Amino acid sequence: MLIYFLDMFGTAVFAASGVLLAGRLRMDPFGVVVLASVTAIGGGTIRDMALGATPVFWITDTNYLWMIFATCLISMLAIRRPRQIPWYILPVADAIGLAVFVAIGVEKALRFGASPMVAVIMGVMTGCGGGVIRDVLAREIPMVLRTEVYATACILGGIIHTGALIIHVDSAVATLAGIISTLTIRLAAIRWHLSLPTFAPRQ
Repeated sequence: MLIYFLDMFGTAVFAASGVLLAGRLRMDPFGVVVLASVTAIGGGTIRDMALGATPVFWITDTNYLWMIFATCLISMLAIRRPRQIPWYILPVADAIGLAVFVAIGVEKALRFGASPMVAVIMGVMTGCGGGVIRDVLAREIPMVLRTEVYATACILGGIIHTGALIIHVDSAVATLAGIISTLTIRLAAIRWHLSLPTFAPRQ
């Protein structure tokens, strides 16, 4: 139940980030819902389709859709009545959602018989896929393709998660280790502005 609650929390946070971007681009309410939806459930949808886990998760559990709609409504009202909130609230909440999404992606892939390497990829896809779709629709360079430590945190967290299972650590402990690892790396990147070196050919 805790993982499910955190999954819903992550869905709301990711949807809110889609709403904020849609507001910056001055989209209509339909555009807001579309951008919020692809951000929140896009990665998990691609994962389920790749694994053959159909119908995809939000079709069998419509609570995800209701959470997105509620988040869109609340976020649009909040944007119209802006209040001063600390800058770190959304990035930290996003990091929590990201860590949980990665763990869920890894667990689901392993449950469908995927190898540890594929499970890590599915975890990264679950955590980052929705944001990539959002940024592409908004004509922006996806965050995972920039220098920010985002996808890297997902990869390392997924490796620790699957690595713990390989050495026969209890499943719940391995999942928790993966979540904490992804979250710690991402929060460290936010706190100390960590980034990867950029690639540029010499002139």
